[in-house]
Amino acid sequence: MTTISHTFNEPMQNVYAGENEMTSYRRLGISVVVGALLGVLCIIGVGARIPGQYSNVIYLTAVWYNRVIMGLMVGFAGHVTIIKSENEKNYVNAIVRGLIIGLIVSSATLLLSDTLPLDWLGWFMGLVYGPIIDVIATATDKQK
Repeated sequence: MTTISHTFNEPMQNVYAGENEMTSYRRLGISVVVGALLGVLCIIGVGARIPGQYSNVIYLTAVWYNRVIMGLMVGFAGHVTIIKSENEKNYVNAIVRGLIIGLIVSSATLLLSDTLPLDWLGWFMGLVYGPIIDVIATATDKQK
């Protein structure tokens, strides 16, 4: 039986499938910042489409927060390999991984949206923003 222990004196590590790699705080920070910036674009787009436009501050904040969470998930998923490649930086894997994360995060917002018809454009933009965040985080990552 294998146990995983962590003390506060050691750097935090991702442990999966027998591998032990450091969490890239640079990647995490970049992906959260890019997600927050893309969230501002979402506020502009969604605010122009919903009734009452920019007066629904809670909903617009939730849309922005959705993109920040997407960036956080992309940042933590840096070591997840879906498509293997011999290249130093695997952009195809970053696109697919970002697409999957974008699908998961944006579907949650789509299903919880109380605006009718459902915000399909916001959902689709999540499918676009996920790969954008992941490709930028992969391009700037020093570990790969």
